[in-house]
Amino acid sequence: MPQFDMRPVEVSQDVLDGLKALPTATVYSAVRQFGSPFNVCEGLVNLTPGTRLAARARTLRFLPIRADLISERPAGEHSTEYVAMGRCGPGDVLVVDISGVRKDVAAGDVKLLQLAMNKADGLVVDGAIRDLDVMADEGYGLAVYAKHRSFHGNPEYTPAEENVQLQCGGALVRPGDVMVGDNDGVLVVPSWMAEAALEWAIEHEDAENYVKEKIRAEGVPPGKYYPPTAETIAEMHRVRGDNG
Repeated sequence: MPQFDMRPVEVSQDVLDGLKALPTATVYSAVRQFGSPFNVCEGLVNLTPGTRLAARARTLRFLPIRADLISERPAGEHSTEYVAMGRCGPGDVLVVDISGVRKDVAAGDVKLLQLAMNKADGLVVDGAIRDLDVMADEGYGLAVYAKHRSFHGNPEYTPAEENVQLQCGGALVRPGDVMVGDNDGVLVVPSWMAEAALEWAIEHEDAENYVKEKIRAEGVPPGKYYPPTAETIAEMHRVRGDNG
């Protein structure tokens, strides 16, 4: 396993595009391979089926409502959620921690118009979301992952902190980490690991495809060649005539 400099980095669009093209299952294996096993946002589902996501996390944390917290919170366009969404642009996704509650929603179509206007990639919510049909009809273009759909507002929680580390479905998310998702779910790739995870995932996705070709060609049970070994990967590179 490589020795990483674990300081956060700004992940390039090329790396994001590469991760978006891969199944989340393969990216999950890569991140586990590099020592980050608790990377899955458990319980979140793709509420915009068919969309894929690989984007830098910009974070927003909701906290339980209390009078002193409400009195300290900026209002209007300076409110915490708008500041958080203002950080989002192309290649970014807003990640929201509402502690998984069913009633409280991150926002609806009016507030999330800011993400659409900024051309952000999506929204990942450890909690609920509403107005998805409106956003689809009006072409917001956001990939949305959440635990629930709801028509409620914010009866118990309120936007409180942005650009902070938080949890999402039990996984740690730090600003700048990469959220990778497809119809299987969504996971976190630490920013400092993203490029190496992409390289590992590409090679192992190629190896799995190579193994499937061998299985089909020989008509043998998958267990003969799966999972791919280091020897199988070396064989694949020899057959392809590359320098892998």
